[in-house]
Amino acid sequence: MGQVAPHASAPQDAGASLGSAWEAVNLSGSRQVDGIARRVLQALLPPRCLLCGGDGAQGRDLCAGCRGDLAANTHCCARCALPLQTAEPLCGRCLRRTPPFDGAWVPWRYGHPLDLLEARFKFHGDLAAGHVLAELLVDAACAAPPAQTDLVICVPLHRERLRERGYNQALELARPLARALGLPLAAGALLRTRATPAQTDLDAGARRRNLRDAFSLSPGVELPARVAIFDDVMTTGATLAECARVLRRAGVQHIDVWALARVPGRR
Repeated sequence: MGQVAPHASAPQDAGASLGSAWEAVNLSGSRQVDGIARRVLQALLPPRCLLCGGDGAQGRDLCAGCRGDLAANTHCCARCALPLQTAEPLCGRCLRRTPPFDGAWVPWRYGHPLDLLEARFKFHGDLAAGHVLAELLVDAACAAPPAQTDLVICVPLHRERLRERGYNQALELARPLARALGLPLAAGALLRTRATPAQTDLDAGARRRNLRDAFSLSPGVELPARVAIFDDVMTTGATLAECARVLRRAGVQHIDVWALARVPGRR
């Protein structure tokens, strides 16, 4: 992966996905998507594309053809990253109602074949798929870095979901991104205080209601003036918006939302 000019000093990972009172089983260093075991296997075994089984390109488990099938989120709303047909500063929804965050950086559009890698990583424990997604994320940051910020915070999982899955997929993607950008990562700054039903089949309004008062700030956390909140996929933006409201109430002046991929047309 290439290097990005650092935003700040070397990053510091501020702990697991949840604070000490909410501790769960986040991945150890050797099993992270960019961990030691992964790097050893990558050096010993030839890369194979996780999508088609062909030869990997550039030392990665992704071939050039499948890499070319990924859709970059080139034309999108600057505020919420909603994919647009043509270059416009803001989408209609953000013009009508300003979201509680100031900008968005989401380099990929969610769709085939990226959705296959995301599902394998998020729901099936496939850390090799997570590694490829992290590489794509850092590649995008090399090509077009996000706006300056002082701290990266991850959208947390509830402790029950974290124990069930074993890791927070957003945190596993945010670690290599923060490292590449030279930013501190406060993994446990936000808590998910209420378990919420799965949001897959909910529309935007139902998602907002589902997430109301589901997050809080960890006790004793001090936040800088500029913070970026990271999630793996931004669907309607309801989760990131609710997290942003918590940070805004805590006095954060500028909030950006970052994600790997944006779902088109889900508002």
